[in-house]
Amino acid sequence: MATQILMPALSPTMEEGTLAKWLVKEGDTVKSGDILAEIETDKATMEFEAVDEGIIGKILITEGTAGVKVNSPIAVLLEEGEDAAASDVTPQKDAAKAQTAKPEAAEVTAAPAPATAKPAGARVFASPLARRIAAEKGIDLAQISGSGPHGRIVKADVEAAKPAATSTAAPAAAPAPAPAATSAPAMATGALAETVKKMFADRDYTEVPLDGMRKIIAARLTEAKQTIPHFYLRRDVQLDTLMAFRATLNKQLEGRGVKLSINDFIIKACANALQTVPDCNAVWAGDRILKLKPSDVAVAVAIEGGLFTPVLRDAHQKSLSALSAEMKDLATRAKTRKLAPHEYQGGSFAISNLGMMGIDNFDAVINPPHGSILAVGAGVKRPVVNAAGEIVVATVMSMTLSVDHRVIDGALGATFLQAVIDNLENPMAMLA
Repeated sequence: MATQILMPALSPTMEEGTLAKWLVKEGDTVKSGDILAEIETDKATMEFEAVDEGIIGKILITEGTAGVKVNSPIAVLLEEGEDAAASDVTPQKDAAKAQTAKPEAAEVTAAPAPATAKPAGARVFASPLARRIAAEKGIDLAQISGSGPHGRIVKADVEAAKPAATSTAAPAAAPAPAPAATSAPAMATGALAETVKKMFADRDYTEVPLDGMRKIIAARLTEAKQTIPHFYLRRDVQLDTLMAFRATLNKQLEGRGVKLSINDFIIKACANALQTVPDCNAVWAGDRILKLKPSDVAVAVAIEGGLFTPVLRDAHQKSLSALSAEMKDLATRAKTRKLAPHEYQGGSFAISNLGMMGIDNFDAVINPPHGSILAVGAGVKRPVVNAAGEIVVATVMSMTLSVDHRVIDGALGATFLQAVIDNLENPMAMLA
């Protein structure tokens, strides 16, 4: 039976994507795990794998097509001996919205659906490979719920089934409904485009359509400013001790090709502070707060047309050199949009550093569902009064902590920011 290959949801915020490139052509034989196409999401260009075996009978969406809706048919997969011309599979105007799980994960990570008996005589939709394995194992396909497109039974479903349980086991309890894929909230557009264009009818301008990333950024930041009760805590930190310590470490690490940046120390200082003040290691979850145990720190990386916030997981457990190497790798791949979704999702806290661009201070917008974000400014020479009451010149960096008041109260946020400062002004303690 001909089967539709559907446009996958390759990230939680993806509603549509661009079919950048087909890596197969009509008539090619494919098997589970083969790469079919490259798809541009709102964040990255990712490979799309087959979850079944068969022959590419017809390509419905040409490469380079933008705005392809998730779950809309993009190709037709045929069984051996089947004729593409005879199949009745045609593109649908409105694709089903039920399943938006990442297709390539279905074979290896998705839990098989609980077995539910089908009505007697009901047609069973299964791939040829699934049917062959079922026959070898003596498994009744009618007792298996498929995880493939439109409920089709694929190899993973059969391999996870137990022959003895398929005919004798009592019906399983109904599974809890899967949480709906997170979609971007409707973007507040303000004045209509035509209204704004009329205002500038007598001026020269270039109209720039929004790509997927820009739409997501606009929607999420609008959501953040409209729904998150931000408040801001500002502190200065003296960097002279840190800068001297960094110079010493870099000289010692020169033979290993390691060069630590000030940002590496900031990441480590924040990761340790989240352990010192664990109530700040938290996210907002609608009707509750989730307190995380590991320090997963997101760091904003500017790219052409937008930004990524790759996450350094378990940052409190990693050395400065390990964090430095990982951050460089994530930033490099972010700029080429080669990050996988798990590399830029998660975390409870983020850092946005514009100090290297000469910005003294600024207020960052919280990235939902994070509880806070630290805006880091430039280190500049300033006159300060030291412990002896003398006026001296010191390198001072301004930091602003934007806080979600639903998650973190003022005194708690101040305690966390003090912990960050203590780590930065006493950097050797971060190595303990």
